[in-house]
Amino acid sequence: MKLANRIAFITGGGRGIGRAIALEFAREGADVCLAARTRAEIHKVADEVRALGVKAAAVECDVAKFGDVERAFEFTKKEFGRAPDILVNNAGIAETAPFVKTDEAMWQRHLAVNLTGTFHCTRIALLPMVAQRWGRIINIASIAGKTGAPYIAAYAASKHGVLGLTRVLALEVASIGITVNAICPGYVDTEMTARGVENIVARTGISADEAAQALKSMSPQNRMVTAEEVAAVALLLASEEGRGINGQAINVDGGTVLF
Repeated sequence: MKLANRIAFITGGGRGIGRAIALEFAREGADVCLAARTRAEIHKVADEVRALGVKAAAVECDVAKFGDVERAFEFTKKEFGRAPDILVNNAGIAETAPFVKTDEAMWQRHLAVNLTGTFHCTRIALLPMVAQRWGRIINIASIAGKTGAPYIAAYAASKHGVLGLTRVLALEVASIGITVNAICPGYVDTEMTARGVENIVARTGISADEAAQALKSMSPQNRMVTAEEVAAVALLLASEEGRGINGQAINVDGGTVLF
């Protein structure tokens, strides 16, 4: 098993990409702590993880609040006996609006969850990794962290920030057995994308099928990627086989963005 005797802490672990990563890691022997604001969802995923024969725990946590993050990591240490070896910063929000309608509150929400939340979790997780000279930090970013698109100013800015943080930190810890990478999905067939389809329908009046097809057509493969495809990349980055990959932002988007 590629992750035997490892402990993973996954934010936004109650659904979508976070759930898929939790299950993929569990299949490879990792114990998993799931953190999110949605209590019922993370406990359900924890049950799925346990069914795969490893330990699991669930903790309510708003990554935008440093106190919440501190408590979540203390909970993890008590549950598993030590700090996590692997951190997956997956918690995120995505809202759309023209820039002129992007108010201060919307801007701050995206920075607080997507960027500062990543900072909060990484800041706490990193010191034990440094002490043991082994660790994996995997940030779930977006192709919006590499390129722009209309109506996503706050989201794109926050994800560009995640990539900047990834690259700086990767260089700081490269010599001590720790890797820091980002995964940049395109449109993924998840609940978050389904909400995006609903927004398109509400604003344009087209059907849900037409809205979904419009998103699919942005990929040369004419489809959305799956959460499981993202999880497969996360597994490589978390494993010993992925130790030579550091400071990278890996697209999982069917070829939509080619850099």
